[in-house]
Amino acid sequence: MSSAPHRVFRLLVLIWVGSALTIGYVVAPTLFTMLERSVAGDVAARIFRIEAFVGVTCGILSLALGNMLVRRGGLCYRRLRWLIAGMLMCVLIGYFGLQPFMDALRTAARGAGLDIAHSPYAARFGLLHGIATLFYVVETLLGVVLVWVLPAGPDGQDIRPAGFTA
Repeated sequence: MSSAPHRVFRLLVLIWVGSALTIGYVVAPTLFTMLERSVAGDVAARIFRIEAFVGVTCGILSLALGNMLVRRGGLCYRRLRWLIAGMLMCVLIGYFGLQPFMDALRTAARGAGLDIAHSPYAARFGLLHGIATLFYVVETLLGVVLVWVLPAGPDGQDIRPAGFTA
């Protein structure tokens, strides 16, 4: 089997997992330490929107490519598809399922001239944010596992030089 599909699969996974880890655990916390809370929340919401689309795009393409690799005999990709499907479900539920409700609460608070944290919607927003965060954490943990178990080469064979141990 050609190594190109395997390399593209690996690249998609690394883009998705790398961007999710960077945005969720480096960029967003940095925003909240450097900017006013409401401004940081607005910027983070926009960045997480982009990340959600990156996740859906990489997830769908990875699933399609994984299916192709399984049909070509790369049986090690069967289990990887489950991890990708789990990550994709986390994005769909965590962002596309919960975020519209969070945006509606934020808009309602602003309509009343309040910051979400100082509005009557703060508790509901906090609950939804906590659930969305849980889905994001699960997504990134599945992503770390996915990267850890990625096959070294096409068909899962080890492509390291003889005598190389790590």
